[in-house]
Amino acid sequence: MRTVDGRVAGRRGQATRQKLLDCLSEMLRSSPYRDVRVIDVARKAGTSPATFYQYFPDVEGAVLELAEHMAAEGAGLTGLLEGRSWIGRAGWQTAQDLVEGFLDFWRRNDALLRVVDLGAAEGDKRFAKIRTRILTTVTSSLTATIAELQSKGRVDKELNPAAVAGSLVSMLASVASHQKGVQSGWGVKPAELKPHLALLVHLGVTGKKPTK
Repeated sequence: MRTVDGRVAGRRGQATRQKLLDCLSEMLRSSPYRDVRVIDVARKAGTSPATFYQYFPDVEGAVLELAEHMAAEGAGLTGLLEGRSWIGRAGWQTAQDLVEGFLDFWRRNDALLRVVDLGAAEGDKRFAKIRTRILTTVTSSLTATIAELQSKGRVDKELNPAAVAGSLVSMLASVASHQKGVQSGWGVKPAELKPHLALLVHLGVTGKKPTK
């Protein structure tokens, strides 16, 4: 791990760098992204702005670092699909686990995902690529799942697996980003939302109602 000027950071330096990232992550949960300043992050971490600049060019650079780590974590969402069955009761469980895992990932990374969405909406290709990576990981895995079911004659062969998978993942991402407003804005309790999402996912993947 290197500093901004190319020097290799020692163990103590790496610890300081991680502490700065942890403090920034915490601040993003309670403060608007545009209001977070280098001096505030440094003060919270118990160090100086000069130290911050040893490891990051600015707040945006540090946020991108956090986003990259989040994207790497998001790659693990494929584990919710790999080797899982979509037949019978097992298929219903798979759909529920996918929804639960996806919503949980979004909930844990809500503050950072809002910043990524903001950057992407403003045309920043770096943030757009990170968001695409997170969604593409799940979409690709789900596409492969649907294609496999097609090959076994369990899904309509006229369907486009990538189109179906992309639509389902986009739906999950949209709902996941509005989790906090579900109860107040929609009048739907979070516990009621999950099984309905799982039903839509199961119908989208298999074309059939689940066996419960």
